[in-house]
Amino acid sequence: MAKHKVYTFYAELNNYQSKIYRRFEINGERTMDELCYALMIMFEMQGAHLFALTQFSQEKLIEKLLEFSSQDQIEDFLKNSELAKNIRYEFAFGEDIYLRENERLLSPTSERLQRVVTEIGTRFLFEYDYGDGWEILLTLESIHEEEISLARLPRVTEGEGFGIIEDVGGVGGLEELAKALKQGKGEEYNSYSRWLDSTTLNLALFDQEDCNFRLKKLPRIYRDIYQFGYEPTQASIKLLTRAYLGKGKRGY
Repeated sequence: MAKHKVYTFYAELNNYQSKIYRRFEINGERTMDELCYALMIMFEMQGAHLFALTQFSQEKLIEKLLEFSSQDQIEDFLKNSELAKNIRYEFAFGEDIYLRENERLLSPTSERLQRVVTEIGTRFLFEYDYGDGWEILLTLESIHEEEISLARLPRVTEGEGFGIIEDVGGVGGLEELAKALKQGKGEEYNSYSRWLDSTTLNLALFDQEDCNFRLKKLPRIYRDIYQFGYEPTQASIKLLTRAYLGKGKRGY
């Protein structure tokens, strides 16, 4: 069995009061879009909206420069070097992409993890559905070499909370939904249950086994959606909505 670089990440939904997080492993040969698809699967994002991943590479660069450069030299270097900028991985889809002054754009398919991420502690921001404004904060905790079958990766090793709910209105909407579901009755609860097509959704529950199953089955669906513009097939929709567990039309 061949040796591979295994990256351990900690990812958490930003600005949500009840912690929703995942700790997971992924091999370094994966491209950045594959890292994004894994995040989407782990946090229940069904591939219906645009996404971007920002790598805060500038932070680690500044730490190194501080060892032998003055603050003025560092500021001049950061201002004039494209390679000193943070990297934003995003598919253009023919639309204008907003870049901050300290960012440069790369296609998510253009780089492999082990080539562009080498420093423990490197941080990322994953954004999904720019209307609802979901944000996942991602930190690289460790890199190690291991003899492992790539069929086992990526995999979640730990987590809490169900994830997001598509089109609920972002973190604020998710918090309102959580309150209604906790009540378990009343007009608001009934309205949400009809909208979700579910009376069994538990936002506090994380099913690690099911998540790891989906990490093996769903990435190709996301690749087809974002890279090739294909509509999901009926078989893909059944996987996305957990028909294999007898869930409703939204998969909850």
